[in-house]
Amino acid sequence: MSRMTQFNSPFLLGFEQIEQLLDRVAKSSDGYPPYNVEQLPAPDHEGEGAATDLLRITLAVAGFSRDELSVTVEDNQLVIQGRQREENDTNYLHRGIAARQFQRKFVLAEGVEVVGARLEHGLLIIDLLRPEPARTVRRIEIDDGGGRNKGSTISSSHPGRKRIEEDAV
Repeated sequence: MSRMTQFNSPFLLGFEQIEQLLDRVAKSSDGYPPYNVEQLPAPDHEGEGAATDLLRITLAVAGFSRDELSVTVEDNQLVIQGRQREENDTNYLHRGIAARQFQRKFVLAEGVEVVGARLEHGLLIIDLLRPEPARTVRRIEIDDGGGRNKGSTISSSHPGRKRIEEDAV
């Protein structure tokens, strides 16, 4: 039995990676640590023509020091990890604050850049820049059926994959 997907439409071609991405995000939805995502006015960047958005992710990481936190970017994923060290010599009468480890992942869109991270008052603040995507229009020549298209030819240099090669006119 096949499962129904959100992208089961003949108008959505080539979105398999997005579907897999949504499945991965849905599976990793642990509630710890709590976080906020904000959109802020973008700072002015000299020499850049495209407008950008500034995104800020704030995680509540009370009890973690800078040395116990790591922020990395792996394959367009922002990965935040926290590992607290256990204090074996402490004799607790009541332990309500557990030394809990966590890993939180955020999938980054193409072109999103991590600007920096800082730890303030138990909050880990990560700033990201999202450039406005360039808008492009490409004209596709229509073949007359006799193979006399001046614009492009289709070749399959990779097995199972077709690509369009532009001809010099």
